[in-house]
Amino acid sequence: MITPQFPVDEQERLSAVQSYHLLDTLPEKDFDNITALTANICVVPISLVTLLDADRNFLKSHYGISFNETPRNISFCGHAILDEANIFIIEDARKDPRFKDNPLVSDMNAVFYAGVRLINSEGYPLGTLCIFDTKPRKLSKSKKKALIALAYQVVNLFEAKKRNRMLLEVQQELKEKNEELKNFAGIVSHDMKMPLANMIITSDMLRSKYGTLLDDQGKKYLDYIKQSSFTLSEYITGLLEHYESDHTASLNSEVFDSHDLLEEIIELLNINIDCEINLPEENIEMHANKVALGQIMLNIVGNSLKYNDKKKIKIDINCVEKNGFYHFKITDNGMGIPKEKIAHIFDLFTTTDILDRNGKKGNGIGLSTVKKLVNKLGGEIEVFSEMKKGTTFQFSIKKNSNLNVDNKEMKN
Repeated sequence: MITPQFPVDEQERLSAVQSYHLLDTLPEKDFDNITALTANICVVPISLVTLLDADRNFLKSHYGISFNETPRNISFCGHAILDEANIFIIEDARKDPRFKDNPLVSDMNAVFYAGVRLINSEGYPLGTLCIFDTKPRKLSKSKKKALIALAYQVVNLFEAKKRNRMLLEVQQELKEKNEELKNFAGIVSHDMKMPLANMIITSDMLRSKYGTLLDDQGKKYLDYIKQSSFTLSEYITGLLEHYESDHTASLNSEVFDSHDLLEEIIELLNINIDCEINLPEENIEMHANKVALGQIMLNIVGNSLKYNDKKKIKIDINCVEKNGFYHFKITDNGMGIPKEKIAHIFDLFTTTDILDRNGKKGNGIGLSTVKKLVNKLGGEIEVFSEMKKGTTFQFSIKKNSNLNVDNKEMKN
């Protein structure tokens, strides 16, 4: 018996083998299907997918035998990976000086062997797809082609599993980074709320106590401080809502009436201007995430109020249930959205550059949060607008039909 030599680039080859994370893994149907098919096509009792490790030959799939590794120094595959032919064939190992005293031959009657190297995209032979028989034989041209083609599919499986694993690692890393960002945003936002509140209160106290000593310019500076504090506070609130939207969208669904929800939204908006809001004619019993839907409606209707320069604001709200979805339509007579801005209106931090009725500029967070929530609730959203005439938002959310009937009783 002759022990197989090591390739000149053995360390690099071993690193390539380890990069697939397949050593010492459990059997997988994808590989077992290939070895079973290989054995049947070639009419042999044994077929293997092997990975050649530093001191062993690990059998990722083994058809016809019960063990899953052998020492590398007696492996046929150790010789096969050194041969640059398309297929490495030993017709009778008993007559070959490299194998005639090999325990696999003498003890297990491994007489015939044919193996195709599993070469990865970097050119390293990772192992083989191989077959054994207990008697001498030749391999027909068609069977050789089949063995080579199946080996190619094994490599494709290796690469696909490696890509999937790397994708999962990236997804996990992104998830962890996103959680860190959420936590950071939550902590910073919370810590900034109190100083901003203090700034607003302090500016009011300064005006009240020292207002008579300040000239008009000084009073304007106080107004700037107060207004800037309010703007930053709204910005922070928007960020918190955006980063907490995943949690909001995951809240349990409830049974509630559409009119009740919309009336609650109108009450929260505390409207003190001339405004006509027309609710849907039909009051629908809804099965959905009430908190998330309320946040969506609060933002859209709130925008219809803010970005409206008419003496009398008019907002029409429509809601219908169709094909397992709730479809909403909110139309206003406001300022409208510039045509070139509509395509990006739901992008985070994107604004229209239009000042609202109080002369303030938006922060580009609210509508991004709205779209995120709508998508999380299984729906879609779109916007239509014409400058100086008004804007229409249309969105859908999926009806949750798996609610316990007791929810309705709890609501009542």
